[in-house]
Amino acid sequence: MRIVSGKWGSRKIDAPEGRSTRPTLDKVREAVFSSLGGFFDGGNVLDLYAGSGAVGLEALSRGMDHGWFVDKNRMAVACVRSNIERLNGQQQCTVLPMPARHALDVLAQQGVSFALVYMDPPYQQQENTEILHLLVEKKLLDENGIVVIEAAKEDIYEERCDSLILYKKALYGITQVLYYRQEEMK
Repeated sequence: MRIVSGKWGSRKIDAPEGRSTRPTLDKVREAVFSSLGGFFDGGNVLDLYAGSGAVGLEALSRGMDHGWFVDKNRMAVACVRSNIERLNGQQQCTVLPMPARHALDVLAQQGVSFALVYMDPPYQQQENTEILHLLVEKKLLDENGIVVIEAAKEDIYEERCDSLILYKKALYGITQVLYYRQEEMK
């Protein structure tokens, strides 16, 4: 695996060993970031179910300020920390070794909000709709915040979840990528 673009572009990173994680392919990551505009001018990213941390690290490489990496799998957490060190990104990164719901509670208590949230849980253990509700309820999204979900292509998602609107969907083999954003206030 590698970082596709930005200040860490072409740098190699590792994926956790074993079959407990399913890293986002470089081509899918590139397509996602192209859809998001390619590069960022600051803001926070939340890489929920981080695995290798590739998505959050890619966002940081492309100009986001700080990344939070959440995973409850010990091997994944060790891999994320190793990748952060390899890129010398410790000052820009916070790793939370805990389940997603607990991490959202911690982040809400800290008053953190995100310009980008990327969710890629194991396909069999998804609670994406519940997490979308919690992101809104706990006010964890910036005014123009975007949530990207990587899911199995046969999964069905609502066009709207609280104040979040599904504005784009793309298919990559067995994977669908869904893009939600905050509804504009009138």
